[in-house]
Amino acid sequence: MTFHKKTVKISDIIIPKYQPLFNDRKCKHIILTSGRAGTKSSFAAIRSDYQIVSDPHGSVVVLRKHHNKLRKTVYKEMLRGINRLQIPKNRFDITKSPMEITYRKHGTTMYFSGSDGIDDTKGIIDEDKPIKLVIIDEATEFFDDGDGEEELANIEATFVRGNSGGFQMIYLYNPPKNPNAPINQWCQKMEQRDDCIHIHTDYRDVPESWLGADLIHTAEEMLKADPKMYRWVWLGESTGVDDLIYYMFSSEKHLYNDEEYPQESRKAIGEIGIGVDYGQRNPTVFEAFGIDYEAQILRGLDEYYYSGRDEGKQKSPSEYAQDMKSFCSRIEEEYDRVVSFIFADPSAAGLIEEIRRVVPHIPVRPAQNDVKLGISRVQKLLAFEKLILSRKQKMLIKEMGLYQYDPKSIEKGKEVPIKENDHCLTGDTLVDTINGQVPIRDLVGKEGEVFCYDIENHGGTSSKFYNVRKTRENAQVYEVELEDGTRVKATEDHLFYTERGWVRLKDLNMSDRLMKINA
Repeated sequence: MTFHKKTVKISDIIIPKYQPLFNDRKCKHIILTSGRAGTKSSFAAIRSDYQIVSDPHGSVVVLRKHHNKLRKTVYKEMLRGINRLQIPKNRFDITKSPMEITYRKHGTTMYFSGSDGIDDTKGIIDEDKPIKLVIIDEATEFFDDGDGEEELANIEATFVRGNSGGFQMIYLYNPPKNPNAPINQWCQKMEQRDDCIHIHTDYRDVPESWLGADLIHTAEEMLKADPKMYRWVWLGESTGVDDLIYYMFSSEKHLYNDEEYPQESRKAIGEIGIGVDYGQRNPTVFEAFGIDYEAQILRGLDEYYYSGRDEGKQKSPSEYAQDMKSFCSRIEEEYDRVVSFIFADPSAAGLIEEIRRVVPHIPVRPAQNDVKLGISRVQKLLAFEKLILSRKQKMLIKEMGLYQYDPKSIEKGKEVPIKENDHCLTGDTLVDTINGQVPIRDLVGKEGEVFCYDIENHGGTSSKFYNVRKTRENAQVYEVELEDGTRVKATEDHLFYTERGWVRLKDLNMSDRLMKINA
């Protein structure tokens, strides 16, 4: 019987851009960035698996900032790399606790660790088989949650010991939107080094047969819907950060009229979740969403809003819990199914307990308070047109047009949302109250009613005001002159409602027309 060795060509399993890197052992630092589906993780896995198979004297360590994220991400990718190399898994000892992959023939090992466990990992490494390759997965985490450049330098110093040549570090990350992000600054600095190479890829560098037509179609659909989001998500470009967080929100694309939603479709809504934003001094809001399996979207269903300031009476947690019970009953009757989950801020422990008491049939889960992750997910849902709101969700619609990043935080490479709408008008700005025009400085500490524009009904109305206060000192102020001679002084991020929607002062142009109030 004749046995034939199975041969795998590396050029058949990694994209052309990476092929010159595969056998290069001279470059110590390799930075791989990409958009979605750029195959950098696949390359790193194949390169790491090949390292422990081909070199009997060199091991590998794979690091993420947080150890608990390793198993479901890069660990699985390394196992897929073995499959791509078509090496039988019975030639390896593969363990989950600790996470290690050892090539039996050489005893070379791939170790997995969070950055906080480096010392423990260092202690179990075989000195006769030192670390030849360090993989830094999701390198952005080391800057967002760690010491960034200093931490990476310490990792290099830890594992380079015992090597007389051929030591390498591969860094993987998707570039943040913000060009000023610390990791982008670090990358530019590293590019100046003779021992560093930076390669950027995107899905267009990958053979279409590897990706499938559906993925390419998805990318092209985002290009049509939101070119800027496409450039960041799919091309991996640092496109810059808009002050207005949900700049892609559009009333034409993302709103629907509840009365036009067919009854038969309501009964087909899947799981329903309710989010709770609890305020002791600020308003309390419940937002209901359901999975619309027919349209393949997340559909906003209804909203509850209560402001103690507006109503002149604060509610207790038990009262809000009763309101939640009524809100759930209305939703369940309308959509003919039980609410699946309620998500509430973990800090509102008293309210959570009261809700559990009055609606015991609905699981109440503490919300995951990761603002950055939440914003990213909502932006992508809006860009893909996979999230729509009911016009009944008036406060949420309003928030979509007001939620902003602090411009100063963007300049520093961080994106920090402004917690309140604290873009400013100067104290002498006249406000149209129901009692006449009053300088805004004279409204500090007071409550009352002002004339305003109703976006939903496209006309003038009146609404209560409260919490008027000084929000900044020594801020740079600009003056806007209207064609009727009216002058308004405000900060550059103050929002004006125009015929093209909410526009920051700094983005106004001579052709903009402000919506007129006929109250």
